[in-house]
Amino acid sequence: MNKHKLKKKKRIVGKVVAVQGPVVDVQFSTQEEVPNVYDIIHVYTVDGDKITLEVAEHSPNNIARCISINSTQNLQSHADAFVPGGGIEIPVGDEVYSRLLNVLGEPIDKKGPINITYTKPIRQPSRGTELKIKDKGGAKPEILETGIKMLDLLFPFVKGSKNGILGGAAMGKSVLILEIIQHIVRRHKGRCVFTGAGERVREGNELYHELARHDILSKMKIVFGQMNEPPGARYEIAMSGITLAESIQRQNKDVLLFVDNIFRFLQAGQEISTLLGRVPSETGYQPTLISEASEFHERICTSDGVGGAITAIEAVYVPADDLTDPAVVAIFSFLDSVIVLSREKVQLGLYPAIDPLLSSCANLDPDVVGQRHFNIAQEVLHILQRYEDLRKIVLVIGIDELSAADRIIYERARKIQYFLTQPFSVAEAYTGCHGEYVTIEETLRSCERLLSGEMDAKSEDLFYMIGALK
Repeated sequence: MNKHKLKKKKRIVGKVVAVQGPVVDVQFSTQEEVPNVYDIIHVYTVDGDKITLEVAEHSPNNIARCISINSTQNLQSHADAFVPGGGIEIPVGDEVYSRLLNVLGEPIDKKGPINITYTKPIRQPSRGTELKIKDKGGAKPEILETGIKMLDLLFPFVKGSKNGILGGAAMGKSVLILEIIQHIVRRHKGRCVFTGAGERVREGNELYHELARHDILSKMKIVFGQMNEPPGARYEIAMSGITLAESIQRQNKDVLLFVDNIFRFLQAGQEISTLLGRVPSETGYQPTLISEASEFHERICTSDGVGGAITAIEAVYVPADDLTDPAVVAIFSFLDSVIVLSREKVQLGLYPAIDPLLSSCANLDPDVVGQRHFNIAQEVLHILQRYEDLRKIVLVIGIDELSAADRIIYERARKIQYFLTQPFSVAEAYTGCHGEYVTIEETLRSCERLLSGEMDAKSEDLFYMIGALK
């Protein structure tokens, strides 16, 4: 971790020669004065407001093409440009806990300045072959219990893994992430970094006050680059978030990195690419789509000599509910768990609205979760798949036409489907139901009872929005 450096005296070494929205061209006298890519430049508006620019590429005639992190309104041509040296650095010490930062590491929670002890650049040089995955000597991966039945049963989180929650608009991605945060921080005393990338200001405000109400802000570092900010801020906020997570990891502590929404990070990259005049790919996305996704995800790792693990849980917005969108597909390849939310489940009132048959998890393996857990999960998936086949038949001919064996499977599957719903603590104000935390053992035991037929005589309504079976 780098010690906080005293800022050097800024020099006027360039002039603004063009402003095209968030893209600003700064010209320098000589080639040697042009800052490196990802270095920052400071300019000032006619009102005296400071604007931070990040160098994106070099152009002829000693021009640095920059992406603005702030709004460029009232920035004049031929304004003086100051080069402080280096890229964006943010504070990463313990004083950042419970504070709300922007992409530049500045507090935006109106609680006064931060007493900075350490800063760290958000852009890290590629470690390439020097990076070694930490050898745990064949130790069994550690399961991270979330207290959410469907996640723990079918899509178990493992420390150090990358997990994606995919869904279109208004499917409950943010609510699900918030529930995971409060369960892990309150139950497991974990440390979290929340990165708000390109989401609504209203959602960020609600999130902050919800975390404060549950008294878990003290274990969280929060950074926001919201929807109303320029694409430069929405893109770099992901790098600020992973930098904070790495700082906790280097203290030999496990950390959860929540990103809401990683799609907006790639979308901001697309906007930047278009503004810089790069030719898009056939799908309309930036030609650097895969490399930008990998630049972020490959920093989520456990390296040799570092004791902590970064576990990433990312919300992924799916445009028009199209899972074949190139940006969504680009994210797939980096995830260990792909948890897909279904609009049909939302319409049926089944929350969390996870479609277990569309989702997948590499951690659902006997060597990771144990043979008993694996067998129960596979049997649940099998009966839910059979239910989907029978449901289409029932829609045509009615349930009375099913054979006795099929009818038992059909009704048992509906009970399991209802049982896998769960009231959330963060949604108590809307549902009126007290939130439930269910351990993995309680979930497995309850599913065994349902699968064995012990609950066949009970009404399916009794299993809706409950915790464990009594």
